[in-house]
Amino acid sequence: MISSLLPRKLQGDITIIPSKSQAHRLLICAAFADGPTQLRCPDTNRDIEATVNCLCALGAQILRTDDGYAVFPAERIPEKAELDCNESGSTLRFLLPIVGALGVDTTFLLSGRLPQRPLSPLWEEMERMGCTLSRPTQETIRCCGKLRPGAYSIDGGVSSQYITGLLFALSLMDSPSTLTITGKLESKPYVGLTRDSLRRFGVDPDQLGAARFHTPGQIEVEGDWSNGAFFLAAQHLGSELTIHGLDQTSPQGDRAIMDLLPLLAKGCPTISAADIPDLVPILSVVAAVHHGAVFTDIRRLRLKESDRVASTIAMLDNLGGRAEATEDTLTVYGTGLTGGTVDAVNDHRIAMSTAIAATVCTKPVTIKNSECVSKSYPQFWEEYERLGGDHEQYLW
Repeated sequence: MISSLLPRKLQGDITIIPSKSQAHRLLICAAFADGPTQLRCPDTNRDIEATVNCLCALGAQILRTDDGYAVFPAERIPEKAELDCNESGSTLRFLLPIVGALGVDTTFLLSGRLPQRPLSPLWEEMERMGCTLSRPTQETIRCCGKLRPGAYSIDGGVSSQYITGLLFALSLMDSPSTLTITGKLESKPYVGLTRDSLRRFGVDPDQLGAARFHTPGQIEVEGDWSNGAFFLAAQHLGSELTIHGLDQTSPQGDRAIMDLLPLLAKGCPTISAADIPDLVPILSVVAAVHHGAVFTDIRRLRLKESDRVASTIAMLDNLGGRAEATEDTLTVYGTGLTGGTVDAVNDHRIAMSTAIAATVCTKPVTIKNSECVSKSYPQFWEEYERLGGDHEQYLW
């Protein structure tokens, strides 16, 4: 699909959709709890649905309700399973260690760019501790065998999702285990979000193994700071928006947007992307409108739904801005933005960042592959139009 946008500020009230990151984690906890859980999560997306479908394939029963999900935990774990992760890296990286802990002979189906995204060193650690992993085809991964309790160790510098997967897996084991994180832990707040989710289900994340997941009965998924960041940026850039549904005390790392937007307005700051990789595209738009910025620790951005360093640079360049990168630094210049054509390259955050950029451009903006927002925010274009965005969408 192609979206055609005319420069126009947004105006009105918006309630931010539930956190995709928290929904994944709470659904997993609920699927292995000691009783049913009512999960309040009124909105969904392709990534959350991938996790739901995979948990059902592992024996849970998850029903969509008017305001979320009714989760009935697995009564019997299957010996074999086929799990379709679609394009969701979270689904794959969280569930791969879990099926290893459960001893389920599992084939994972991968779509989009997911087959190219890394699994090392999680792959090697799982094999060291008892599983056998293979790639029958480019789009599939097979995991067989069973992880044994013991002393686990993993480098924290590649993906916090590996650590989340292992925290879940080791919690499900019958005997205690330990998890040591070596090197620098990237995206630390996401690990904090996992630990918080475990605690909500009565599991001590510092005492892994021989634990029971106790259902809280009802639990609510809080608003998503990652997706809320787009409308917060629009508000910062002059749109008259009243934004609801964001918890100011949230453990989500992308809550940092509240501190970073004022910094961008004041000058040309240096910002580490280590804990906020999903914010870099929209922060780059804001930086281009203001005085520029330098983003450090960007290596992992190259491993997202797109090479997010290259796609962010292309987005800004095509909108009349200027940016350049070294191996671990992205420099955005405060040139302002005029308009142009951007290929979202199947990256939802590039598409939504471009849409917000259109509110401050001086000429029309065209977005190719704009339907990719459905990965995390299926209602994005509907909300954009409701708030006064001049948007038309049509087939190629």
